[in-house]
Parts: sequence; structure tokens; C-alpha cells
Amino acid sequence: MNLSNIWELIFYIPAILLALSVHEFSHGFVAYRLGDPTPKLQGRLTLNPLKHLDPMGTLLLIVAHFGWAKPVQVNPYYFQGDKKRGMMTVALAGPFSNILFAYLSALLLSLMLREILPFNNLFALFLQNLVQINLILAAFNLIPVPPLDGSKILAGILPGQAGEFFYSLEQYGPIILLILIVSGMIQRIFLPIVSFLYKIVFMATGIPI
Repeated sequence: MNLSNIWELIFYIPAILLALSVHEFSHGFVAYRLGDPTPKLQGRLTLNPLKHLDPMGTLLLIVAHFGWAKPVQVNPYYFQGDKKRGMMTVALAGPFSNILFAYLSALLLSLMLREILPFNNLFALFLQNLVQINLILAAFNLIPVPPLDGSKILAGILPGQAGEFFYSLEQYGPIILLILIVSGMIQRIFLPIVSFLYKIVFMATGIPI
């Protein structure tokens, strides 16, 4: 491993920890605001990464550039109003927070590249990693396969029995996900999503694509 790779790893890991923490905190915060005390009782309303790390999901993010955190447990029976819509909102919160985080990181990077802010090579590298990791995490979780957020979002959009069908797949989700990962299909699904999010974020912040 050369020196440049070491520096990349030094900034890559903190970016992963921040992205995972923001993602799960957002799930917990929205659920709590909807009336569910479970995330707070379990200590998940924090940006402390030690509360959110899933060993396998974090390892995959480092090695394979896709992964996940330890899911926040949510009890929709506490939600005020429509519970199905509440679950969809909680699910959306994680990917949305990562896209927003990526946008803010890219905005800072853009200001540095345009010399509006002082340019610093190490900080620029860190910002690049933040953009990459947050968009990867958002794109991966938008895949509509249980237990990923995309399945709950789709279940909230689909009417009646169609939505319930996705919830019923929850018990088979880890097996489906494992098959997709081992077969390599997972990258074919989420890489176009990553590419699309990159274009949106870079266009919004004025960074050349």
C-alpha cells in the first residue's frame, strides 16, 4: 500500500462513520418526532458511530463500497396519523439525509475549487470521500429489497395488498440481499442510482461532471 492509498484510507473511514451515523440518526429522529420513543430508549438519537455500526455492513463499505449500518428499531404503532405513511417517511429520512450531506460536502468542495474558500488538499480529499460515501449509502439503501429503506418506501407508495406484499418479504430479505451481493447483481442495480445522484449533486453545486 503506497502513501496515497494510506491517506485515502485515513479519510475514507471517518467519512464512512459520519455517513452511517447521519443515516441512522435521521431514521431515529424522524420516528421519534412521529411519536415513537423506541429510538430514544435504545440510545439511537445520537451521532456517535459506535451506536450505529453493523460489523458486516461497515466492512463491506470499506472493501466493496456498499454496505449498511445497524438498523434503528421502529414501532409504527406509536406513530401519530397514518402509520404506513409514517414508515415511508422514516425510511426516506436515511437516504435523504445522506444526499443532503453529500450536497453540503460537494458545495464546500465547489467553493474551494472556485477559490471562494481557501483550498486545502487534505480537506478536499475528505470532502470527496464524504460525497462518495454518502451517495453510495443513499443509493444502496434505495434498492427496493427488504430490509433496505427502498422496500419500505415502495411499500408506502403501493396501494393495499401490493404494499403489504413487500412487508411480508421482510423475513426473506437477508437471503435475497445475500444472493444479490454474491451474484454481483447488487452493483448492476445500485451503480446507475449512484451515477444519477452524482450528476444531480454536481450540477447543483457547479462541479464539472
